[in-house]
Amino acid sequence: GVEKNHEKSVEWYLLAAAQGHAGAQGNLGWHYQHGLGVPQDDKKAFEWYHKAAAQKHAGAQFHIGVCHGKGDGVKQDNKQAVVWYRKAADLGHAGAQCNLGWCHEHGHGVEKSDVKAVEWYMKAAQNGDALAQYNLGWCYEQGRGVEKSDYKAAEWYRKAADQGHVGAQCNLGWCYEIGRGVEQSDAKAVEWHRKAADQGDAIAQYNLGLCYQHGHGVTQNDLKAVEWYHKAASQGHTGAQCNLGWYYEQGHGVEKNDMKAFMWYQKAAAQGDAVAQYNIGWCFQHGRGVDRDDRKAVEWYRKSAEQGDAAAQYNLGWCYEKGRGVRRSDAKAVDWYRKAADQGDAVAQYNLGLCYRKGRGVRKSDAKAVDWHRKAAEQGHALAQYNLGWCYEKGRGVEQSDRKAVEWYRKAAEQGDPAAQYNLGLCYENARGVEEQDDLEAAKWYRMAAAQGFVLAQYRIGLFHEQGRGVYMSYKEAVKWYRKAADKGHIKALYNLGLCYQSGHGVGKIDAQAAAECFRRAAEQGSAQVALPAA
Repeated sequence: GVEKNHEKSVEWYLLAAAQGHAGAQGNLGWHYQHGLGVPQDDKKAFEWYHKAAAQKHAGAQFHIGVCHGKGDGVKQDNKQAVVWYRKAADLGHAGAQCNLGWCHEHGHGVEKSDVKAVEWYMKAAQNGDALAQYNLGWCYEQGRGVEKSDYKAAEWYRKAADQGHVGAQCNLGWCYEIGRGVEQSDAKAVEWHRKAADQGDAIAQYNLGLCYQHGHGVTQNDLKAVEWYHKAASQGHTGAQCNLGWYYEQGHGVEKNDMKAFMWYQKAAAQGDAVAQYNIGWCFQHGRGVDRDDRKAVEWYRKSAEQGDAAAQYNLGWCYEKGRGVRRSDAKAVDWYRKAADQGDAVAQYNLGLCYRKGRGVRKSDAKAVDWHRKAAEQGHALAQYNLGWCYEKGRGVEQSDRKAVEWYRKAAEQGDPAAQYNLGLCYENARGVEEQDDLEAAKWYRMAAAQGFVLAQYRIGLFHEQGRGVYMSYKEAVKWYRKAADKGHIKALYNLGLCYQSGHGVGKIDAQAAAECFRRAAEQGSAQVALPAA
């Protein structure tokens, strides 16, 4: 019924407080503590709280505890904080009960006890204190002071979230996201993340960005992802800063800008984010958004690698292997490859296998090469699958097995590896490791490899066309493929192309000069077949 006026409030509170009104005394303490209508003064705030507390005013007792805990207006003393929290807690003050639980949880002013922390959190939570409900949810989630229960954790998070507790809203969103204690629901996860994000919670804003980026619970939208990442990144959230850098690097949802990408990576990296440090290293290595500098690339890869980032460990190993930005060292390359490989990085596992096969930085061992290639191959690494197939075909590090060679060649071939496609073609052509000889299958795989420029396959598919094996017989097609292989110096392709020019097959007419040139080039490369004189 009147206009809000802190100065007037203080005047009336003073009159009531002078008459011993505990509520007025407590309110005066609040006004002095926060500088409302009076100059801010922690000592005077404490004095008024103390007057009210002496009259068993629970709120004032609670605030006395807070003053002791923080050292506001009085010497900091955790034990005295506990004394006053207990007084207020015994009078049913939910905030004091919650703070008393926190003191027991962290061992401030009392002996550390998760069980007692839960007891006090429960009292406060049942009295409707949102922070206590949130803390109780966390205790159930972690199994601290109570038997672990995802269901009860979600239950208490919901109670706190319904009161607007931002941390509980964020955690409840996470519960729905992964189906912990509740039925998994991306839509509900988004709903709770959004409630917390709208209150300015950086973690929730980051999570909402992830939802928009991957289309979880919402329609995929890079513009929205960038919007939420930017909100979180502006508050210093390293994951959001790193992801925002990636968006600028890729030009998704924003105009591509390598310099801005580098800037956001740098912000996250400066806070110790391992992924961002890796990305900074990559930027320096490739000159993206910054001048290329292999030494700085190594510096940032090392920071990230020492935090356990597998991609950085692999790249650092590669730098040591190639001598890029650091003195070349096969032994150190192996050390870093191994760290990444032990974390399951398939590329590092493959490279470590090569090191064992070639004896680079380690004692040569075909068996260990096979072990590491197998680990990478089982993760779908095509080159590792090809090499494992080769090891089975040759009996290197494993018992020789054409069938297993075909099995691994096929896996790599189906991923588009041209060497594997060629070798699989050979297996079908020669009935090695397959049910029966099959020119059709051989031609199919040769063509796939040849189309990728694999010279051996180009020669074989040319030969198949000349002979009509597995494909239609065509000198013209044969010449086309012989020519492609010959341009890369393939001796037999040069020789066969020379025969085509000599006979006029597939080239329109006899061309003795062209035939002679092909035979000459083949002979210079050591072909013993060049015995026929040019016609």
